[in-house]
Order: sequence, then C-alpha cells, then structure tokens
Amino acid sequence: MTDKQFPVEPEYLQLLYEVTRYLNSSLEFGSVLDYVIDRAIEVTRAERGFLMLIDEQTGKLHFEVARGMNRQDLETPAFEVSTTVVNELMMTKEPILTSNALYDKRFKAGESVITKGLRSILCVPIMMRDKMTGLIYVDNRIIAGMFNEGHRDLLAAFASQAGIAIENARLYQVAVEKGRMQRELEMARNIQQGLLPRWVKTLPGYEVAFDWYAAREVAGDFYDCFLLDEHRMGVVVADVADKGAPAAIFMAVARSLLRGNAFSHQSPDETLVSTNRLLLQDATGGIFVTVYYAILELGGRMYGVNAGHNLPLLYRARTRQIEWLPRGGRPLGWFDNLPTRIDEYQLEVGDVVVFYTDGLTEAENIYQDPFGDAQLAEVVMHHSDGTAAQIKNAILAAVTTFVGNAPVLDDLTLVVVRYIGEV
Repeated sequence: MTDKQFPVEPEYLQLLYEVTRYLNSSLEFGSVLDYVIDRAIEVTRAERGFLMLIDEQTGKLHFEVARGMNRQDLETPAFEVSTTVVNELMMTKEPILTSNALYDKRFKAGESVITKGLRSILCVPIMMRDKMTGLIYVDNRIIAGMFNEGHRDLLAAFASQAGIAIENARLYQVAVEKGRMQRELEMARNIQQGLLPRWVKTLPGYEVAFDWYAAREVAGDFYDCFLLDEHRMGVVVADVADKGAPAAIFMAVARSLLRGNAFSHQSPDETLVSTNRLLLQDATGGIFVTVYYAILELGGRMYGVNAGHNLPLLYRARTRQIEWLPRGGRPLGWFDNLPTRIDEYQLEVGDVVVFYTDGLTEAENIYQDPFGDAQLAEVVMHHSDGTAAQIKNAILAAVTTFVGNAPVLDDLTLVVVRYIGEV
C-alpha cells in the first residue's frame, strides 16, 4: 500500500475544513446524517459505513444510516456490523481499530466477523461534552482496504465535528416541531374558543355572565347558554375528565351533541340521557364528562339535572343564605345507565346561581391550600347586590389573588346567572 492511499497532513486539514464548513451550514437532520456517513466511507475508503445514535430515553443504540460504497442503503444493518466491536466501544468510549479482524484476538470469535469475512474495522465514538451520543462504524473485507492509525485519527476528528452538527440539527428539528405543534395548538384553541358563546341573548328577567380559562393551550371545560324558545333558556357547564388535546376533542363532540339534543327534547334529563347514549357509541379511552344542565323559564322557575358535576351555588337574596344544589347521577360517556333527577327551584328577585368547574374551588395557592366552597360563598354574599358580571369578576379576582404565583393546574369555567325579575 502506498502513501498516496492515505491522507497526508495538508489533505487532512483541508478535508476537516470542508467537512466543518458543510456541517456548520446545514441544520437538516437527515441531510447531516447522510453527509456524515457518506464522507466517512469516502475518507476511509471503506466498503460500508454505519451511523448509530444513542436513544436518550433507553440509552440504547439505534441505526440512523447504513450505507455501502455506492451509497445504497443497507436493509438489515443490525446483522451487518460486529456487535463485539460496538459493545467494546460502548464500554471504553475509545476509538477501535483492527486491521485484520479475522485474526485479532479481541474480535476473531465474533459471528459477524466470521460470516461477513470482515478484515478491517474502524469504529469511533461521537462525543458531545464528554458524553457519548453515538458512533461511526466502517469496515472492509478486502486486503487493500485495511485501515491504519491515520484513518483512525481522521475519523475521530471527523466524528467530533459531526457530533456538534448532529446535535445542532437535532435541536433545530425539535424547535421546528415544537413551533409547528404550538401553531396547531393555537389554532385548536381558537377553534375551541369559537365553540363557546362570547355573547348570548338572554331570557327577559335574567343576567348571565361567564368566563373560561384553559390550564394548557386547549381545555376540557366548556359552557353554553342558549334560548330554547321565547319562554326558556338553557345553561350548561361541563368538565371533561382529561387534559390537553384528547379532552379538547371530546369537549367539542360533547358540546355539539348536548346542544343539539337540548333543542330536540323538552326536559333536561332526556337531553343528558340522549347525549350519553350517543357519546358511548364512539367514546374510547375512558374519557367522560361531568355536566350540570339547567333550564330557566320566564318568571324565575329553574329546573336542572346534575350528571356527576360540582354542586352549583344558589344565593337567596331574601334570606341572604347560601344553598348548594344537590349532586346527582353519573358523568356522560361512562355507563349505559344514566340515573337522572330533575331538581326544581323558584328564583326570586336578586337570587344568584353560580355554575362552575372544579378548577375554581380546587385552585391552590403556593401552600397547596384549595380556594374552597366557603370562600366562593363568601365572595358571592359580599357582592350579591352587584350585576352578574360584577359578581363573576369578583369571584375571578378573589381566586387570582388567592392563587398568587402558584401554577394553574386545572381548567376553570364559571357561569353566573342573576334573576332580576321581569320588567
């Protein structure tokens, strides 16, 4: 073998310069990996080359690129490399060079070495800040293709530059993917907010105010308020038992079914039973939704059904007392059998009904103390002479002050209805 077959010092420096310049100019993860292994095969004159990276979760190596000299992909890379050499490198994290693997005492017993007739193997680690993130492996079967220490040093330096480029490309890929997901979540949030009424035409004699906050980009809570006819108004507050995208999808389905059924059935219990039946036809993954559905009529009559939801608060203006509407039933999308009970109330002028999700009463401060029912009742009583909007704002302000700098852990939905009597 002549000296012309191996890089000399000027070629060595020029090659590293070219490699570094390319790697610094590319942030495309797949392109970087392809370039690294193709140049590794080229500079070592290897027959085959493999690039493996360590999975951060499992700590195990996995193949990213496996190529031959003509740059064709190898379909079964796991059976092509010497696992003995790879395992040795994983232990020592030092470059491994063998110029005649069939007779090297370290590797001659290796199955791949024997079956593939491998003569020369070169394997170097890819390091990032003293941490091994992968490896480059090349081999030859022909005698004329034996590697030497010059190849080892060149490939080790090459791997060092490759490690930086691979990490940069990976981080860029993560950033791009995160940005894409963020944009999709923002679109989903906008769509979800579009499903919730921002303004409603209320029944004469009633004030209605509402608000909705998502703990994440999207939420499982929802509310609704709609005129069923000229004499009746429907109010819904619900909480899907999950978070994130699955809850948001379920929320959209449940809200649409519930509103549609509300216009098809006269009583609130029939509406919930029908919605439950439809949800069960398609519901998977154990997701369900708690609901309180109330119908309010002209003259202050209210009748509602609780399907496993929080207890709404009823403030009586005449006695200045707080009542908690009873819990009842089961969440929708859980069981075929949905026991329901209609509770009826006669509202008087100044009475206030507060519907909410557990994100309100279970909101915690930095000491992990919950806001609780008692504080909610106190705020309502203190601001009971105000409008529905003023009472709603006072509740939210009290919760915000109570929570302080503690993280928001759950979605929060609030609907305040105040009966002012017919004009």
